Amino acid sequence: MAIPVPAQTRTTPTPLHFFNTASPEHTVSTLLTCLNSTPWAHRLAAHRPYPDLPALLAAADEAAYDLSAEELTEALAAESLPALPESTYAAAGTALRAAHAAYESRFGHAFVICLDGIPEDESLNHVLTAIRSRLANDPEDERVVAADELRRLARQRLRSVARGARL
Repeated sequence: MAIPVPAQTRTTPTPLHFFNTASPEHTVSTLLTCLNSTPWAHRLAAHRPYPDLPALLAAADEAAYDLSAEELTEALAAESLPALPESTYAAAGTALRAAHAAYESRFGHAFVICLDGIPEDESLNHVLTAIRSRLANDPEDERVVAADELRRLARQRLRSVARGARL
């Protein structure tokens, strides 16, 4: 009696495969583009391989929640203005610059916000509304909000890396 031999299939490596198999140094370097925190990047790189994107994102969240106050300050210091369409900055540059200056003066770091899921034509209003609202926060409450936005930004950037970047 013949034993059936399973058919061999060739699969194309997924982008996560490249993430899981890249050198630790290259992986850390790539992760630092998602969130500028060396401990966060080293932790994610050390726990490879990840079976799928949800597992990687869950690990990224956990590592972000575990950042110390100093590590969070370092990560926030590396952030810049939210990515808005170039025409937005020309149209509302004065209002945005004033709002960002007031925010940085009050909290000591750049205003961070994740615009994932916000339609491009609504991004300016969303940013201005959020910055005005968050200026009313006390520094400790804002630090919690900023840390959550930073975590969301890292997830968004990590998704982009995992979807298509070869490490």
